[in-house]
Amino acid sequence: MNAFVIDAFEFCRLKEMREGKVAVVDLPRLAQEVVGKSGEIRWSLQGGSNIHGHPQMELVMAGMVELVCQRCLVPVVFSIESVSVLVLARDEEGADEIEALLESESVEVIVGSNALNILDLVEDDALLSLPLSPRHEACPNQLSLPVAEGAGSESPFAVLKNLKQ
Repeated sequence: MNAFVIDAFEFCRLKEMREGKVAVVDLPRLAQEVVGKSGEIRWSLQGGSNIHGHPQMELVMAGMVELVCQRCLVPVVFSIESVSVLVLARDEEGADEIEALLESESVEVIVGSNALNILDLVEDDALLSLPLSPRHEACPNQLSLPVAEGAGSESPFAVLKNLKQ
């Protein structure tokens, strides 16, 4: 059996903990989204139960990946730092009931399994933490267009008013 595959319900019942690191290149869906494949993600998974007695896991992740800046198209380093609380349900119907009971945006309810792959959880959470449109705070080597002499001193509306006359 794969070292990353767990019985999620037993993992939570026994309050087990696993931790490790995984190279970005070993997460195929994440590897498609990033520029440099050299990054890695450190993760830890802790089992337990919530106040209602439902099996629960806490996934903590940290790592660095390179994305393409949408302004200048140059790689930008993005820090993945995430803490996710995952409550387990036996099936979709149970998941809906638990979600209605919890009414919390900070907790995600998922269908658990006897063969849950931890790396799939890590990859899913990493993908969800990526920005929709990655950008530098200030793009390097950003070209600034020279302002034409006299331009910008007159309001564009004043120019339109003069054209109208």
